[in-house]
Amino acid sequence: MITLFISSKCPECPEAVQSFKASELNYKTVDITESMDNLRLFLKYRDSNSFFDNIKSLNQVGIPSIMIGDGKSFISYKSSLDLSKLKEE
Repeated sequence: MITLFISSKCPECPEAVQSFKASELNYKTVDITESMDNLRLFLKYRDSNSFFDNIKSLNQVGIPSIMIGDGKSFISYKSSLDLSKLKEE
C-alpha cells in the first residue's frame, strides 16, 4: 500500500494531492491535521524512522511524504517525482 501523508495547512500538499489523483496508483491519503489519530499515526513513523532525521534536524514536519508499505520506506514528495515508478509492497 502507498500512503500519502499531507496537511491541509501545508502549501506544498495540494500539488502532491493533484499528482496522486492524476496517477493510476492505488494509494490512500492521510491528512495529519484532520484528526489526532492521523497525527499520531504520522508521528509514530516520523519519530522512529531514520529517513526523517535530517528533516527533523531542520525543524520541518516532513510532509508531504509518501510511505511505501507498512512504514518500511519513505519518500519526500517533489514535483519532479515520477509517480509511475513507485512500487507498492
